[in-house]
Amino acid sequence: MACPVVLVEGDSVVPVAAVSDHAEYAARTIRPKIHRLLAEYLKPIPPVPVAVPSIGLVKRSLKLDDPDALCRRLGIAGSVPPAEGIVGGRAAAEKRLDRFVAHRLAEYAEAASDPVADGCSGLSPYLHFGQISPLEIALRVAESDAPRVATDAFIEQLIVRRELSLNACWFNPGYDRYDTLPAWALKTLDRHRKDKREFLYSRAQWETGATHDPCWNAAQAEMVRTGRMHNYMRMYWGKKILEWSRAPEEAFEIALALNDTYELDGRDPNGCVGVAWCFGRHDRPWTERPVFGTIRYMNANGLRRKFDVQAYVERWLGSDAGGRLF
Repeated sequence: MACPVVLVEGDSVVPVAAVSDHAEYAARTIRPKIHRLLAEYLKPIPPVPVAVPSIGLVKRSLKLDDPDALCRRLGIAGSVPPAEGIVGGRAAAEKRLDRFVAHRLAEYAEAASDPVADGCSGLSPYLHFGQISPLEIALRVAESDAPRVATDAFIEQLIVRRELSLNACWFNPGYDRYDTLPAWALKTLDRHRKDKREFLYSRAQWETGATHDPCWNAAQAEMVRTGRMHNYMRMYWGKKILEWSRAPEEAFEIALALNDTYELDGRDPNGCVGVAWCFGRHDRPWTERPVFGTIRYMNANGLRRKFDVQAYVERWLGSDAGGRLF
C-alpha cells in the first residue's frame, strides 16, 4: 500500500532536536535551552478529527477485553501481576490530572519529595503509554491558580528533567549499556570494583526483596505491587544495588532489568536514565569512598533525615518491619 508515513513527536513539549544538537551534561545545561523555547512550544494544539480511526491491523479474533488470554496467546510471560490501585486509559488519565491540579498541585514543591506524602501527580504511567500528552499536562498546570513555586517545581520535573532523559537517549545509541556511562564514572567504579562488599545479593534476592535492609525491601515491594516507586526511593534503591552487587556491570544490569520488569513507566528514556543516574549519569564526582568511588552515595540515615522512613517501611512491609528500623 503506497501512502505517506509521518512521524509525530508527541513525547516531549519542546522537540528534542530543537533543544540541542548533542547529549547534554546535566539538567543545569539543558534547562536554559528548554526555557528559551517554552513560549514557542507551550501552546494549545487544536484537536484534529480522525478520518479513519483504524486500519484493521488487529485481528478480530483477538479478545482485547481479556488481558490474561491475550498475553497467553502472544506468548508474553505472566509472572508479573497487575499493578494495584491504577486503571489505564485516556479517561483515567484525565481524572488523575483533574485530581492532581485540584488537590495536590498547590503543595507540590514541598510534598513531591516525600515518599509518604503522596504528593506526586501519578501521571508517569499514562505518559509512558501515550494516554495523555505532556503538553496537555503542562498547559493545565500553567493555567492553574496554584502558587508559582509549585507550578515551577512541577514543570521542572515534567519538562526539564523528563526531556533531559529524552536528550540522553536520542544522542546516545547505547543509552541502556553500562559502558556508555560518563568516563569519570566508569573510571572510578573500575578502580573500586575489588573493594569488599558488606553484603552481596543475587538477582532472585533483589527481586523478592530479601535483603537485610527494610528500606530497600519496602521500595522493591512498592514497585512490585503498584508498578511505581517514588523517585527519591528509586535513587536509594539503585544506589544500594550498586553497593551490594559483585560488580558495577552486574548491578547496572539488575537495576535496569528490575525497573523494566516492574515499573509501569519502565522501558523508556526516563527509567533508563533514572537507573543510569545512580551510576553517575548527569551527575558529578563526590567524596571518594569504598565501592562507590566518587559516585554520589546515599544511605538509610539520609532517608530518615528527609522524611518519615519508618512510616514508609510500615506502609509496604507492615508494622513489624518498621519496628526494626534504626
